[in-house]
Amino acid sequence: LTHAPATAAPTTYEAEAAALSGGAAAETDHPGYSGTAYVGGFTDPHKGTAAVTLTVTTPAAGTSTLTLRYANGTGSDKTLSLYVGGSRIRQLLLPATGSWESWTDFTTQVTLPAGSSAVSYRFDTTDSGNVNLDRVMVDAAPASADGAYEAENAALSGGAVVANDHSGFTGAGFVGGYVDGNKGRAATAFTVTSAAAGTATAALRYANGTGVAMTLSLYVGGTKLRQISLRPTANWDTWETVSETVTLVAGSNTIAYRFDSTDSGNVNLDNLVVGAGVGDAPPNALERGFLSGGTSVGTSIAGFTGGGYVTGFTAPGSRVIRTVNVATAGSTALTLRYRNDSGSTKTLSLYVNGIQAGQASLPANSGWTTAQQTAELRSGLNLVGYQYDAGDSGDVALDDLTVGGSTSLAARGATVPYTEYEAEDAGTNGVVLGPDRTYRTVPSESSGRRAVRLDNAGKYLDFLLTEPTNSLVVRYSIPDNAAGTGITAPLGVYVGGAKVKDVTLTSAYSWVYGNYPFPNDPGLGGGHRFYDEARTTLPSYPAGTTLRLQNDTSTPITVDLINAEVVAPAYSMPANSIDVTSYGAVSGSGDDTAAFNSAISAAKAAGRTLWVPSGTFDLTARLNVDNVTVRGAGMWHSTIRGNAGRGGFFAVGGNVQLADFTFAGDVRYRDPDGVVTTDSALEGNFGTGSLIHNVWIEHAKTGIWANSGTDGLYVVGVRIRDTFADGLNLNTFSGDGSPVRNSRVDQSVFRNTGDDAMAMWSFSSSVANCAFTFNTAALPALANTAAIYGGESNRIEDNLLSDTVYTASGITVSTWHSAQPFSGTTAVQRNTITRAGGFNTDWNSSQGGLWVYAEAREITAPVLVKDVDIIDSTYQGILMSWQKTVANITFDHVRIQNTGTYGIDLQVPGSGTFDYVTVTGATSGGLNNTQGFTLTRGPGNSGF
Repeated sequence: LTHAPATAAPTTYEAEAAALSGGAAAETDHPGYSGTAYVGGFTDPHKGTAAVTLTVTTPAAGTSTLTLRYANGTGSDKTLSLYVGGSRIRQLLLPATGSWESWTDFTTQVTLPAGSSAVSYRFDTTDSGNVNLDRVMVDAAPASADGAYEAENAALSGGAVVANDHSGFTGAGFVGGYVDGNKGRAATAFTVTSAAAGTATAALRYANGTGVAMTLSLYVGGTKLRQISLRPTANWDTWETVSETVTLVAGSNTIAYRFDSTDSGNVNLDNLVVGAGVGDAPPNALERGFLSGGTSVGTSIAGFTGGGYVTGFTAPGSRVIRTVNVATAGSTALTLRYRNDSGSTKTLSLYVNGIQAGQASLPANSGWTTAQQTAELRSGLNLVGYQYDAGDSGDVALDDLTVGGSTSLAARGATVPYTEYEAEDAGTNGVVLGPDRTYRTVPSESSGRRAVRLDNAGKYLDFLLTEPTNSLVVRYSIPDNAAGTGITAPLGVYVGGAKVKDVTLTSAYSWVYGNYPFPNDPGLGGGHRFYDEARTTLPSYPAGTTLRLQNDTSTPITVDLINAEVVAPAYSMPANSIDVTSYGAVSGSGDDTAAFNSAISAAKAAGRTLWVPSGTFDLTARLNVDNVTVRGAGMWHSTIRGNAGRGGFFAVGGNVQLADFTFAGDVRYRDPDGVVTTDSALEGNFGTGSLIHNVWIEHAKTGIWANSGTDGLYVVGVRIRDTFADGLNLNTFSGDGSPVRNSRVDQSVFRNTGDDAMAMWSFSSSVANCAFTFNTAALPALANTAAIYGGESNRIEDNLLSDTVYTASGITVSTWHSAQPFSGTTAVQRNTITRAGGFNTDWNSSQGGLWVYAEAREITAPVLVKDVDIIDSTYQGILMSWQKTVANITFDHVRIQNTGTYGIDLQVPGSGTFDYVTVTGATSGGLNNTQGFTLTRGPGNSGF
């Protein structure tokens, strides 16, 4: 690691060495003090006289932080008065410390001149005194961020005033006065200069010590954009940032935060940083990563890149994880940009793909600097993270991470190692089906609504490989039998005229019948859910090879698409692992449930990883997991298989890691509501600090069902295919009803799920601060590719979503399913929705490509839909329904192109803002407004 020079430590002034007066005296009868003594005598007989006066020297005029170490064993809060240069600054409230031997710090920011100053702590007649003082440390106050606009320098009105009675602010003060007496009037207006017209991120630094979320209204150029939610901070001395996307003109702009009559106010404002946000941050920026365990994005330290930096490494479990893409496996250079103002070297643990790979030693520095390490990375998607573990010291800020040899991640959707080839683009003598979106037809469930049927022997598809491969995944459909139990058929794989192998296809996991929940009973008629997938390894073939899939039987075979990738060799067992086979598990040889349970208990007790080697292992029941890692040799090498609909992992606590294996379920129908006879692959309360990555899930009830109590779960790089219910659901429907928080689903692929591909469901309490980012979801047989049902400050961003089938939308924001109300800002940004929307035959009504559905409750908390492309919707581009108010919704840079009916269909009362929204190719017209919805039209709109 490179070393940077340390910064000068804060200057320490011992109280016993100061000028003491009025009865203040050096004492030693309570231990734990620094120096040679502490100062007591702040007792009632000395009220109005006792004082400690320090002569403090500062090299330059400016704001300094005074950290007073004191003890207060009275059991109640006490006060002293702070003076600088003989002038009283403020009264200090010093909380009780538990005993006279317990010492704690109290910080205050003051403006000091260059040179010497007299700083006094006095027991005035208005104070309660009765404390002991140990020392005072003097240091420069937190600097303003580059590009920051200090609130105290903004235009203040309506009772907003400059204050400095709470610590931790930047500049010379902060703005208070957002109190109930100033409701409807208080405002802080920043004058911001932008070099060019366009969108930017406004990051407001604030404190909210009320204990509950409060609101203000955001205005740009005198026009209200939306109400913003300001989550509570730990106290009034703790500051956080909230970022909002704004559109600026070139030159001067006004950004104002007002306490409108509809707001709750009661917050303090410190500064505003205008620049690139997290979504627009450079690729190396760590604030784009997954943060949990107490980490957050900060902006108060000057000199960061992008939209901020990662801070909050203050307790074990705090972490940041970034996804990186590497073309070739091997030793890779890592360059970490960080800031350490502590005066001493700090450490964090480096994790690569969930495995601890060393400790980063980060020397103190006088500014942002870098440290270098090397790490062994895989070819393709990798996770690189920094975490505060036991034995680390944390307390640093991380700005960005440069990974040598890395290549760009996909701009939208998941970055995947395979190449996808559509059957209709291949050479064929078969029958091309579609395009057709008619429900219960094969094309309606096909990617792009087209496929190729190989009716009998000799019919083939020729795929020209554009990338090398040694594997094959086929998405196919074959007929069911009369009993609904399925048939099998071989599909021949040929290269250069020679047969390589047969891939065995089955219809046991496809074909359902009738209406919801679509039983496996052919007697109900109406068969659908036609597709399943099969995978196999192959010899290695270079790009330019023609891969032929040929039907060699009389059974008709329909092929939708194939995926081809280079499968890496099996991973080696990591150090400190327990092999499940040493507890009796045997690949391909009966029930391994007991062996897994014994091995999980042993691994957990020893603090070791449970290793699942290459092979196929069978479960007949769920496995309970908490505080344990289960890791395989890779999703193409280690398979854990369910039987008779049962089997999977059930989380009963935190710190669960599941990685590098396939879970192949054996679910063949969907349970009716309220009946549980089949299992989800991964389910339960994942507590804090859990990680699921590089896992392939198929043929389960749901893929991942993370319920109440889950906090800080990261799901990344998973493939979920052919489930009978949701692909993934973050929900408070199951469990004890406690919230799900701070969790994210990232860089994952969902296909042919039996319900929502991805959902957040706030049933008993809110799902809060969760996100679906950089995922690819297609072809849910029922419901949506992505949905948020109620909740607080959740996000759907940077996804590719396509080809919904029945009663479905690409993205749904809804209060349906008994959802809790929305709060905070719900963000839907930088998504592409293609061929989405559906029809509900029970309601005789359609759903749009993007659907805002105010069903059980109104939707009046802010919703931001920005940089979204809605292309080739089956019905409406945007639909808002049904006759309940939707307000505070903003559509910004939304492109609606080619719709089956209306571009925008508004079946609700309420109001919303439309900026740079364009509609083209709307069959029924650009706009249908049936309920008097008020459209506030900004610049750049057309077509409606």
